[in-house]
Amino acid sequence: MSLFSEFSKRNVFRAGAAYLVTAWLLTQVAETLFPLFGFGDTPARIVVIVLAIGFIPALILAWAFRLTPEGLRKESDLDVALSPKASRRLDRIIMIVLTIALSVMALDRFVLSPMRETAQRALIADQLSEARQQARNEAMQTSIGDKSIVVLPFINMSDDARNEFFSDGISEELLNLLAKIPKLRVISRTSAFSYKGKDVTIAQVAADLNVSHVLEGSVRKAGDRVRITAQLIDARTDTHVWSETFDRQLGDIFAIQEEIASSVSERLTLSLLADTPRPRSTNPQAYALYLQARFLGNQGSTDGYAQAVTLLEQVLTLDPAYANAWDALAGNYLNQASKGLRPWNEGFELARNAAERALAIDPLYAPAYARLGWVALLRDSNLAVAAQHYQRALELGPTNVRTIGDAASVLKSLGRLDECIALDEFVVARDPVNAIGYFNLGGSYLHAGRYDQAIATLRTALQLSPNRIGGYYQLGIAQLLAGDAAESMAAMQREPLAVLQLLGKVLASHALGEFDVANQLQAELIEQHEQEAAYNIAYVMAYRGQVDSAFEFLQQAVSNEDPGLADVVTEPLFANLHRDPRWLPFLQSMGKAPAQLSAIDFRIPLPLKSE
Repeated sequence: MSLFSEFSKRNVFRAGAAYLVTAWLLTQVAETLFPLFGFGDTPARIVVIVLAIGFIPALILAWAFRLTPEGLRKESDLDVALSPKASRRLDRIIMIVLTIALSVMALDRFVLSPMRETAQRALIADQLSEARQQARNEAMQTSIGDKSIVVLPFINMSDDARNEFFSDGISEELLNLLAKIPKLRVISRTSAFSYKGKDVTIAQVAADLNVSHVLEGSVRKAGDRVRITAQLIDARTDTHVWSETFDRQLGDIFAIQEEIASSVSERLTLSLLADTPRPRSTNPQAYALYLQARFLGNQGSTDGYAQAVTLLEQVLTLDPAYANAWDALAGNYLNQASKGLRPWNEGFELARNAAERALAIDPLYAPAYARLGWVALLRDSNLAVAAQHYQRALELGPTNVRTIGDAASVLKSLGRLDECIALDEFVVARDPVNAIGYFNLGGSYLHAGRYDQAIATLRTALQLSPNRIGGYYQLGIAQLLAGDAAESMAAMQREPLAVLQLLGKVLASHALGEFDVANQLQAELIEQHEQEAAYNIAYVMAYRGQVDSAFEFLQQAVSNEDPGLADVVTEPLFANLHRDPRWLPFLQSMGKAPAQLSAIDFRIPLPLKSE
């Protein structure tokens, strides 16, 4: 008998094949499961080595032994070959093991591997985002040193809990006053007030916000008298640098604010380039109403805006020359118009008039220029005028975080995305727990094609504000353009605003290849939202390759004065239109062609760049 025949008789070939198939299966399982438990490459490598070493012993065992119904028997004790039935049974076992191995490989290749890659991309993006945030903090710390502060909400110690608006208002006024001091980094209101009512230590607040000092205190208001206690704390050593109690008439409230700002600057040994900034004063009754109006407006509710407008009108009846109140009134009108609580054109025209009244009283009042810039950007679609207003606002108030964030929007509309991102990153560093800053930065990354950074930043934003309208929609767009249609659909389904959810589902369904579903949803979208969402429908059609229809809806958006057109130049979903001969004339008709945009002069003041 030949050696080959003897191998066949003793089932060595089948045993070898079974061993190789089983070893392959075990290797696939190891490579699939080990990463899920945090193991590196070494354990999987050990499995492969052990299995390779075991191959020859397995063949020797197959030569020497045979598996029979009575158990494992020595081949020398048997004088018959393996029966055909037994051979077929062993072949079936080999085929079953091979099928399992192929199934595991397919599962890993088409399901688990993409999941791991997505998770890995998200992890890398998160790490990059964290590293960039740390770099921004370190750069700011290097440029400003330890001259940084957060003004925590002062505690209301009044007998009447309804005086909370007064203590909050004093805190915000002090914050705004200190923000005017050169070379002092002041954390903005949203981040500072996020700690209101929370049981956190000074050290934790300082670490979260990357500041060296904390200003806190209390306010007691009784009739026309007010007692304010303020204390400045060095967060690095948890020691009091300065504290003082002011017991005065309500009419002295502005002098108290000025004294506190002066004391803080002195204790931080700041080299002031001008006199200590002074608050704009009004009569005590008007000021109390102004603080209450701002408290209500900050709530962001329908009733809050309406009540704030009523109170501000009372303030201006008492003191028509109070520029702060005119500016606050403009802000409330803009918020009402943006949230559909007041007709769009009406709200923006009222805001324009109020801001112009503020500037007629005080031509150096920076926030009013920013209001006019926002009106020019969204209502008038006039980028040149918007740039002029923001240019002036930043010259007068180069560290105002809200103005800087709005100026970034102007830069985005001008197609200057690198500069836009630089401003958005500055805002996030100044206001590190403000979700709006992260949403704006994520949107800028998205328009710049930096999708992994956009996804990581938008996830951070959603952690800070899970119910933010448009948040999951933006995330879904970033995931869509990054090539992950399934994750995009999951995000779109979590979007709270119905029209944005519907828009997102059309896009994601198309990307998933579910074209009939996408067509049905698109028809529903047009039927329900053709008028108010013409711009959005246009970019959905552009993404889907429906170029002619996309241009038709863009023209409709122009007729409707759709505010979304502010971003038409950098909107990535219009990519399919960029090579169409109608695209450039369309941009020219709106004054947004590249040559027209490059002619608009918008320079960021050098003091802002240095910070």
